[in-house]
Amino acid sequence: MRYCGVLHIAEMLANAARVAPDSVAATLDDDALTFAEIDDRANRVANGLRGLWVGRGDRVLWWGDTTLDAVPVFAALSKIGAVFAPLNARASVDEVAPVAEYARPRLLLCAPSHLEAAGELATRVGVPFSSEVPTADASAPDVPELDERDPHVIFFTSGSTGRPKGVVLSHRTNWLRTYVGATTTPGGAGTVCMFPLFHMAGWTIAMGAWQGRRAVHFVRVPDAETLLRTTERHRASRLYCIPAVWSRVLEHGVDAFDLSALEEADTGTSATPPELLRAIKEALPHTRTRIFYGSTEAGPGVQLGDADLFRKPGSVGVAQPGVDVRLDGSGEVVMRSAFLMDGYFDDDAATAEALRDGWYHTGDLGAFDDEGYLAIVGRARDVIRTGGETVAPPEVEQVLGAHPAIAEVAVVGVPDVQWGEVVTAVIVVRDGERAPDLDTLREFCIGRLAPFKQPRRVAVVESLPRTAATAQVQRTLIVERLQSQPQLPPL
Repeated sequence: MRYCGVLHIAEMLANAARVAPDSVAATLDDDALTFAEIDDRANRVANGLRGLWVGRGDRVLWWGDTTLDAVPVFAALSKIGAVFAPLNARASVDEVAPVAEYARPRLLLCAPSHLEAAGELATRVGVPFSSEVPTADASAPDVPELDERDPHVIFFTSGSTGRPKGVVLSHRTNWLRTYVGATTTPGGAGTVCMFPLFHMAGWTIAMGAWQGRRAVHFVRVPDAETLLRTTERHRASRLYCIPAVWSRVLEHGVDAFDLSALEEADTGTSATPPELLRAIKEALPHTRTRIFYGSTEAGPGVQLGDADLFRKPGSVGVAQPGVDVRLDGSGEVVMRSAFLMDGYFDDDAATAEALRDGWYHTGDLGAFDDEGYLAIVGRARDVIRTGGETVAPPEVEQVLGAHPAIAEVAVVGVPDVQWGEVVTAVIVVRDGERAPDLDTLREFCIGRLAPFKQPRRVAVVESLPRTAATAQVQRTLIVERLQSQPQLPPL
């Protein structure tokens, strides 16, 4: 096997197997794989796939719950230059069928958890399907020269409507993205990964650990008990949780677990309230906490270090090494780095819209303070334009979230003939509390928000719709549901 360029994931994994063959690379429950075992199994799977005529540039779909079986498949596809394309394990056949058709795959593989559904999907889409991962001999696969700029993975972005887009990342891009993590995460017994293996973050965390020859500890379900037990069991040095999961972990309580080996209690992905950061510090005073801001398309972008958590409340930090960050004329955050995606699969128009003159347009609205620290103040497409004024939903959510009866809140703009859009608060009420009406909420906002930013409508729901992996609120879906509910109180 020959490489054009050295920043190739297959070479990174093979090198780890040579240098640290007996070191644990990945665990799940009671199972574990060493780097040597991953390399050996990857060779067998690679040769098995070659026997099914899978080759350089071919897309192979993987569908299933988190399992260590996915790891040698991921590594094997790297060895033969094929593209790993995981499907959302929590989606139905109806939901993933358009994605599978869009990918034009050579093959569909699945975990045991999805055997029946994968068979149905294969029939519907007309894609070749193997219910077992194919294997052959353990020799290194004989393949043509591999290029570090070849596509390595396609991750399908979450979408509230329409078919998700496929984010294409090359071997070089993934190598560079995860090398940053290898150099900024301490040594030790590895990282506990809360993300499922159809999500970019799960594989990014894994590759970052493998770059440093450390283990990644996967979990089947990211509930508080499982995350804490896994951290304790493996004496992990890092635990990364999105804010919603950290809230559940802290509510569960950490005192019954030995977390003395934990050094990093990191977070990011969505807005992180200062009170949550204080709670993490109180519960885990011996750890450092960082906030990360990035995306599937952009990779690592901005980081707020532990020393700045309370000096810069509401900030996501400063640009990471190798990243340029600025605001365009509309206030949108744009990034330029070697970590950017190669583009959206088979969608030149969407790629051209997102990547302009080498800058990725994030869709987030930002603001820099006088020291160059970035804060995210809203989404460009989520900004509410009401009566000629502009309202950023996070600003309203921060105020309403302080109301004692509100457990969760999302603020959206609902189309309206008179106002253009109406500021609408969608709330989840705390257990045992009475839902506040519109007048109560507007009175609560006096002195906190300008009148045009205050909600003009309120809707009470049992839960907010969120994306499966990262728990981000799906605002577009909320607006669609509200528009189908004429019973909302009039203005």
